[in-house]
Amino acid sequence: MRKQFTYKALRSAAIASAVAAAAMTGATAQAKDTIKVGVVSFLTGPAAGPFGVPGKNGAELIIDAINKGELPAPYNTKGFAGATMDPVYTDEAGGNSKQVAEYRNLVEKQNVDALIGYISSGSCMAMAPVAEELQKLTIMSVCGTPRLFEEKLRSVVFRTQGNAVGDSIAAARYMTEMFPDLKTYTGINQNYAWGQDSWKFYSLAMAKLDPASKASSNPQFPKIFSGQYSAEISTLSLDKAKVVHSSFWDGDIEAFVLQALVRGFFEDKKFVSVVGASAVDSLGKKFPKGVVMGTRGPYGLLTRFDRSRPLNNWFVDSYKARYGVYPTGPSYQYAKAVLYYKLGMDKAAAMAGKFPTQDEVVAALKGMEFESFGGSVKMALGGGHQAIHEVGYGITTWDKEKKAPSATDVKFYSAECINPPEGTLAADWLEQGMPGAKC
Repeated sequence: MRKQFTYKALRSAAIASAVAAAAMTGATAQAKDTIKVGVVSFLTGPAAGPFGVPGKNGAELIIDAINKGELPAPYNTKGFAGATMDPVYTDEAGGNSKQVAEYRNLVEKQNVDALIGYISSGSCMAMAPVAEELQKLTIMSVCGTPRLFEEKLRSVVFRTQGNAVGDSIAAARYMTEMFPDLKTYTGINQNYAWGQDSWKFYSLAMAKLDPASKASSNPQFPKIFSGQYSAEISTLSLDKAKVVHSSFWDGDIEAFVLQALVRGFFEDKKFVSVVGASAVDSLGKKFPKGVVMGTRGPYGLLTRFDRSRPLNNWFVDSYKARYGVYPTGPSYQYAKAVLYYKLGMDKAAAMAGKFPTQDEVVAALKGMEFESFGGSVKMALGGGHQAIHEVGYGITTWDKEKKAPSATDVKFYSAECINPPEGTLAADWLEQGMPGAKC
């Protein structure tokens, strides 16, 4: 087990002396007052409102707080190894070819020190090879496909968000524990890496956790951002399966819910949403009660009223004061990625005794464990480049007292319960019955 990085060991004086030493010795990494970092998120298009803008807002809030040294202790040292971050916010919309060109522009022309971001699994899979080619530190903040590190280990790419494996296994565990009599299930998932992987791992987990359960032979895979689901809703309604699993996100989850509501869909089916909580906030009272809802971690809907988490309290209160709404999953995910970069910069500076090089930051980030706004994070997979953390589910409701969406019957599953051990393919681990899972 890796030794946990204790942030309290770092002091602003150590960072200041490291920067001074770099200036005096002419070290390879010249001390900087300012670093430039590309922050990529959906700023236009159907994914902007529910995911991209909340993600960008989460990053912006934390960057400003770090630059001013105003994060809660023990993270209240100023800057990134003492340097102020100058973020370059970039739109993820437009497709992978456009994103590759944008990535190259940020690295080769704008000379960014690092990149943070990306929401879509398609974006992450397209950017990772470019990051490796250009050897530029890139911290993926959201995307869920396990293929990012299962297909190939990366040298300069990290992901601070758990992948679809943990989300899917946690959903299956929740359903078998809370609704053991519902034995049949189908799904509607977007037809690309995230949707395909989510359905695959949910089905594998259900087969092992409840061998008597049965998957439908006709799950639905519409195109991402299609927005119209009349035919799929009809097919799902006629299916005898009582449970409908979905990893819909962005504007697709809102469109699906509104179109299904008028047809009484949620009265006949138990809907399991892996990451649809953005629609709960945007639709408010219109969102149906009784939906099994996940947030891909201890985020948003599942934790916003839990005052036992000090960092979460600060994040929720600060975000709501600044933007007038509660933070959602992407807000946490981007904030967490920014915090991780700060910790890596500060740790590398303290260990090297100078302003750190990228190689030194990469070494500091690898295998790190830290406490984030959304709970404990361990960079335990992918050779220390892929995060694992707890994942929870609850049942949607409306809190009359707070006049806001909320969740009941919330359960969290530990990282070691829902993720395979390092070096083991998730599909193989599931086929073997998840040996060694600590639940």
